[in-house]
Amino acid sequence: MLKKFLTNKAYPVIFLAIIVIISVSLLLLISSVTAPVLEVRKAEETKSTLEVIFPEMDSYEIEDEIYVIYRDGEKEGYAFKTSGSGYSGEIDILVGLDTSFKIKGISILSQTETPGLGARIAEDSFTAQFKGIALSEVALKSEGGGVDAITGATISSSAVVDAIRDKMAEVVDELKE
Repeated sequence: MLKKFLTNKAYPVIFLAIIVIISVSLLLLISSVTAPVLEVRKAEETKSTLEVIFPEMDSYEIEDEIYVIYRDGEKEGYAFKTSGSGYSGEIDILVGLDTSFKIKGISILSQTETPGLGARIAEDSFTAQFKGIALSEVALKSEGGGVDAITGATISSSAVVDAIRDKMAEVVDELKE
């Protein structure tokens, strides 16, 4: 009987179906166990990045994808995430604004730009240029703005500037309402 079943043409299909069901079940189980851990870790990373931009921050809350930053119960500023398409892929950025809507600081959260060239967008020499500038100045100097592009990495520099400017315009308009 077993020999007849093993030689049946349906055996491989049934065997593979069982393997797939077991694999999917295990993946769902692992995902349900690790998802909360990943969420906590992601929240901790976001908080630590916000603390770099807002070192005096006590707490924050999220309202419509905008982080509202508090210090001693008073609004200290705002932050938002944005992304742009660089030379080699997506660039994810966290931008902090003070209460007068000037940039308090930015942090490159992730990027896949060329090491030693476009990847320099994550260095302080580039990100520090954004501190204290208003929306009207968020452009490359070659376009009349206040940010120097990285030599040899204009696409990466432009991607960061464009992503910040576009999302910042949305956020400022939303906050002024």
